[in-house]
Amino acid sequence: MWIVRVISSVIFLTSTILSIPLAFDIGGRACGLAFSLSLAAFYFYYSVLRLTTPHESRYRYVLIRLIGWTQWLVLPSLLIWSLNRFSVDTDESSWVERTFSGKRAEDASVREWILGPDGLVETITVGGWDKLLRWSTPVFQLSEGFCSLLVIQAAGQVTRWLVNRSGRGDSWMIGLLVMSASVISSSVYFLWRITQFPEIGNVDATLIGITITCAIFLCAWGIGSGKGNPVESSLLFAYIVLCTYQIFTDYQPSHPVEPVPPPSQGTDFPPFPPIIMASYTTLLQALSVLPYAIHATFSFLTAALSTITPSVIISLAYRLFVLYASTRIIPAVRESGARALSQEASLEDSDGAGQVLGLLSWFSPSVLIAVYTSLLMQHFASTSGDSGWWTSQGGDSGGNFWRWVNVAGTMALYALELYLGKDDIDSGLTGHWKVD
Repeated sequence: MWIVRVISSVIFLTSTILSIPLAFDIGGRACGLAFSLSLAAFYFYYSVLRLTTPHESRYRYVLIRLIGWTQWLVLPSLLIWSLNRFSVDTDESSWVERTFSGKRAEDASVREWILGPDGLVETITVGGWDKLLRWSTPVFQLSEGFCSLLVIQAAGQVTRWLVNRSGRGDSWMIGLLVMSASVISSSVYFLWRITQFPEIGNVDATLIGITITCAIFLCAWGIGSGKGNPVESSLLFAYIVLCTYQIFTDYQPSHPVEPVPPPSQGTDFPPFPPIIMASYTTLLQALSVLPYAIHATFSFLTAALSTITPSVIISLAYRLFVLYASTRIIPAVRESGARALSQEASLEDSDGAGQVLGLLSWFSPSVLIAVYTSLLMQHFASTSGDSGWWTSQGGDSGGNFWRWVNVAGTMALYALELYLGKDDIDSGLTGHWKVD
């Protein structure tokens, strides 16, 4: 049933979003990477099992059902194992350094040298996963920009068709203009927020000015040439502002807000009638005698939520949205038009792009975990600041180079589309739609 699948997906997303940053926060960098790797490997093998076994097999049905129902026990088990196996207080010397610098004698046995902390197996697995995520960061960042541009152009084609070919074009035009103006106004507000950040220097201000100027020029060029429209321009401007906002902020106030003490209440009159106060006291007493497990669960959820910042969640949600939307838009543009928006990519597609997208859809849980872990590593690298807890454990010191490359590449690709594109509303996504 689709309701069961939706509930299962929500539980999977919630548990993944809560558990991975908790592993980084409690156990350190190695613990978070090990837990992320083990979780991605579990769902990778689960996807391989679903993909390779025949659909008619009863053993496949029983095994997949069993793994599907026990995955909620596997996730906390992997988290506990990672917290128990890895810790922050490990030997800083790596396996290679101990092997070639004569420190191998410090290991009690060959088994500890291979399977122990910072041993051969850990260096190959956790270290390889760390390097893979580092090298994948430019891929994820540039893919986000490319998929965002696909979504923006698809939205522009659909809105152009609604205005020019639908029966209520004037109403659609007014509504879309109001929506575009709202998007631009919101973007200008966040652009003003960027200028208030105290950490912005002269070089940063210069880059922001150049970026916003180029974005405004591209938006005006698209509308003036007729190859774009206000919806495309507003969404492009909003995405450029979003990327700039992600570079310079963590979606948190620059200065902590001091708590305001509550006003003192007079003692002449009670705040509520006595019957309400008695009911409130009774409710507090009933809550105080709840089982300890409920209080522990609430404390655990509170600690898990405190390790997550809105910047990572917003970046993850946006990146997943544009990646999923691109899997629907690419087949629609390549082959069957807008009818393909309601069809998922499959391995049985005739073209290579559809097969690749179908393969990625099978391994979407592992891709989600990799993308989320990469975002968390970027977040920890950029927010460690002077504390150095991330760099002291072997992490990068941060840097927004690839985010700037993504902004420049997105605008350059859109400029190329405007230069080479044709003002033809009957091509692309809406070319297959029928109008009576």
